[in-house]
Formats: sequence, C-alpha cells, structure tokens
Amino acid sequence: MPPKRPRSRARRVLGWTFGILGGLIVAAVVGILVYSQVGVMGAEPEPLAAVRADERIAISDEGGAIVLAPAGAGQERVGVGLVFIPGAKVDAWAYASILSGLVTEDGMTVVITKPWLNLAFFDLRPLSSFTDLASDTDHWIVGGHSLGGVRACQLASDADALVLFGSYCANDLSASSLPALSITGTEDGLSTPEKVHAARPLLPTGATLVVIPGASHASFGDYGPQPGDGTPTATDAQVRAVVTEQVGDLAATIR
Repeated sequence: MPPKRPRSRARRVLGWTFGILGGLIVAAVVGILVYSQVGVMGAEPEPLAAVRADERIAISDEGGAIVLAPAGAGQERVGVGLVFIPGAKVDAWAYASILSGLVTEDGMTVVITKPWLNLAFFDLRPLSSFTDLASDTDHWIVGGHSLGGVRACQLASDADALVLFGSYCANDLSASSLPALSITGTEDGLSTPEKVHAARPLLPTGATLVVIPGASHASFGDYGPQPGDGTPTATDAQVRAVVTEQVGDLAATIR
C-alpha cells in the first residue's frame, strides 16, 4: 500500500477557515439566543389582572399570539381587527390593558403576537398567521410598538390600515393610499418626536400623526420603566383613552 500523501497547505488553511467560520456562526447564534432571553420586560400584574377580570373580554392564548375578543351581553364584534406586534423584548401580555378599550368600547378583535425570540425583526410569519385566529373578522389593521411597528410597516401591504405606537417605518410606504396612524409621546426618549418626524416621508401621504403630551416610550405598554426613556407625566388612563379613541376612529374608516 502506497504511503498516505500529506495534506497540502491549502487544504489545511481551508480547514482552519471553515472551522473559524463555523465557530463564529455558532457564537453569533448563541449570542442572539442569550440576548433575546435576557432582560425581557414582563407585564405588570395589576393592569393585566384588570383585563383578565373584565367579563366583556374573552381571552385566549393561542401559543403564538394572544386573542382578545368582545364577550358578554351587549358586546358585538364590528368586523374589524388589530394585529399588534410588541416592542423588542417586551412581553406580549404587557399590551393587553392599553388595547383593551378597543375590545370593550369599539367591538374590535385584537391579536397580540408573540414574536420569535422576543424580537419582531426575527419573526417571519405572514399577517395571515394571526388574522386566521379570528376568521370571522373581515378587515384588519396591523400595528406595533417600537420595533414591532417597524415590522408592522413591512406587513402593511397585506392589511387594510396601519397604526404605530412610538415607532416609525424603515420601508417606504409613501406611495400607498393605506390609512395610517402614528401615535407618539412628547417624553419618548427612544422613538423621539424628532425621529418620528424625520421618518414621516416614509408613511402614506394621508397618515395622521398624533402626539400625546407627557407620554413616554413605555407609556404604550404596561411593563415598567425602560432604560433610555423619558419620564412620563401622562397617566396610563390618559394614554389608553387617546389610543382607544384614535385607533377606534381609524377602524371606523375601513368597515
């Protein structure tokens, strides 16, 4: 048997290169997984408990999303729903309270998504994955908070309207006639009013912009203070009232 030929230098270098690349990929994946699970901002218990106790709201946890629907005597569904995408590393349940008025006062069905890895950027599910959870709803608004709003903009072409809370688009929707609503707060230290204004040209030309005096970034959810945010002076009830009125008015235009 002839002796084995030694591996060439090129093959050794190639092996080292693939080994290093493989290690970097594994490290990056592990880093993303760790980052996505550390520091998740959970829902505050009292606002969530109030929603759970409200007999006018039927709540179901569908695994990949939470569905809030009108229930009880006198509660009727209006045929308009909202698919809402949470901000980065914010528990989906943290948005149940601020969106509850849309269910009890406007008869809307609300689907709050649970993004993959707690980051909407990595969630590639189409809008239909969530609208199918309420098949009796004919018209859909897609919306989101912070990074969730960026993802909502990407799904807007499959919806009947768009709503953003403390957020702005990264893709260009300026040529669209889609009804759109952007709500932000004067004390938002993350999606500041200046950033929202700078990104205004990416929204449909007919978009409505609403600024809530005293609202911060975290005012659009019940998950406690957020690093880098401003200090809110508006109460949760005040912010919720504006959200309910403005989104309800938007829903009325697409029925």
